[in-house]
Amino acid sequence: MTYRLVASASAVLLLAASAGAQTAAPADADLAPVPPSEAATYGTTPAPVAPAPVPPAAPAEATAAAPQASGTFEQADVLVAAEDVFGKGAEGAAKLVEKVFTDLGQPNGYIVGREVSGALVLGVRYGNGTLHHKIEGNMPVHWTGPSIGVDVGGDGSKTFTLVYNLHDSEKLFRRYPAVEGKAYAIGGFTASYHQRGDVVLVPIKVGVGWRLGANVGWLSYSKKGRILPL
Repeated sequence: MTYRLVASASAVLLLAASAGAQTAAPADADLAPVPPSEAATYGTTPAPVAPAPVPPAAPAEATAAAPQASGTFEQADVLVAAEDVFGKGAEGAAKLVEKVFTDLGQPNGYIVGREVSGALVLGVRYGNGTLHHKIEGNMPVHWTGPSIGVDVGGDGSKTFTLVYNLHDSEKLFRRYPAVEGKAYAIGGFTASYHQRGDVVLVPIKVGVGWRLGANVGWLSYSKKGRILPL
């Protein structure tokens, strides 16, 4: 009898202890997580923090329109064109082109052609060639003009004329005052400035013969050749 009472009491105690353990376990689940800043104090490892969501990239803006083609000729292009006229290695012509670029910048056209002229006191010149305009393309041109002054000799020249501020090719066909003082020998180069309004023409020449002097006259450009230098 005594043995049964002791066994029953032991069983009751075991059941009570088991129930107490099951009741206490959920208590840990109610505890607040340890802050990461205090993890070292409590000897615990903080839970990994999820990275902040990255906002979607804004749609790319439409690319800017490509810049319009330049209305002027680059120096490198002009030097190549001058070499086609005077030949490669024409150092004098290249230096004159560089000088004009320094003075006036990039031209919006150039004229490739030939000119003949001669004078004792009253001279005349005739020329023809092709205008290469950056915007309007190519077209034939002619020019004539008197030369009044102390000029001797005659020359026949290849010409390469830089053209500035010619926004309408029709404005080329008129008279341009010229003041020239030049002295060059066979194979020499010369450049001079001619201007009317905003339009500036700078002929670069290589000639044969000998010409020395200072002449005052003009060059008159036209679409067709003329006999009279007016």
